[in-house]
Amino acid sequence: MTSTIWTEKYRPQTFDDVVGQRDCVHKLRAFVAAKNIPHLLFTGPPGVGKTTLALVVARTLFGEGWRSSFLELNASDERGIDVIRHKVKDFARTRAIGNAPFKIIYLDECDALTREAQQALRRTMENYTTTTRFILSANYSSKIIDPIQSRCAMFRFRPISKDEFKPIVEKISREEGLRIDEKALDALYEAGAGDCRKIENVLQSCSAITKDITEETVFSMASIAHPKEIRTVLELARDGDFIDARKQLLHVMTRYGMSGTDVIKQMQSETMNLDMGGRAKMELIKACGEAEFRLSEGSDPFVQLEAFLATAGLIGNKKETA
Repeated sequence: MTSTIWTEKYRPQTFDDVVGQRDCVHKLRAFVAAKNIPHLLFTGPPGVGKTTLALVVARTLFGEGWRSSFLELNASDERGIDVIRHKVKDFARTRAIGNAPFKIIYLDECDALTREAQQALRRTMENYTTTTRFILSANYSSKIIDPIQSRCAMFRFRPISKDEFKPIVEKISREEGLRIDEKALDALYEAGAGDCRKIENVLQSCSAITKDITEETVFSMASIAHPKEIRTVLELARDGDFIDARKQLLHVMTRYGMSGTDVIKQMQSETMNLDMGGRAKMELIKACGEAEFRLSEGSDPFVQLEAFLATAGLIGNKKETA
């Protein structure tokens, strides 16, 4: 195995290499073919191809010298108004080199920009539209001010589906000499939850240990519990065996080094697989939401998870006495 990070090594270089996001690829290909693109706003969860497509647009539009006409900034690192006033404005005010019709400034995670910086960015987008196009990337479009949204063509990215991620894993396993069984594929997708970057990172971590990737290897390297173990905790709590459920929960958390938020998210997912009525599942999901909120506010993780198990036991007892 080389020392190259696989997310960079296997990053698509052309529109044909991009997996998923078919609608976005089709529209962007048309913009590039016309050699004229509007300001763009890419929104969607992490690891679904926003940065990759921005780089593909630049490579396709500018050719070999694309780096001289492309500026990439991560707004979560440089989020103040000075970045917009200096770095962005200095790059935007000069014309592109060669036959390029304009330059491109790519602002990643621009939902982390302060409102003052976004207001300054709005004016910069207006003033330098003849020489520069902006591609903005955000996880949450609601955090981008309306004046910027109205100046951009919106592209909404969705998580990579299971059918779309399989060819990526098959290509990597073929080139790296890995053997991955079907259960390991399912575990990879569950660990990544549609985030292709996370899937590739977990797979690379697994390959450092063994070339035969199994379900257990994936769950171990992804630091998430096996769904069966989480289901066992929930079933013990549902059946009123609170002490054993608590012990099993502590075992899972210490074995995998999981945070309270990680556990509650897996519990929410596994709740739908429990042998319970629809109303009982609804009450459990509601309790999951309450626990997750309290965890996000800084409450003690184990106390809140114990409270959730107690709620599951009360719901199960209500079902028996009904």
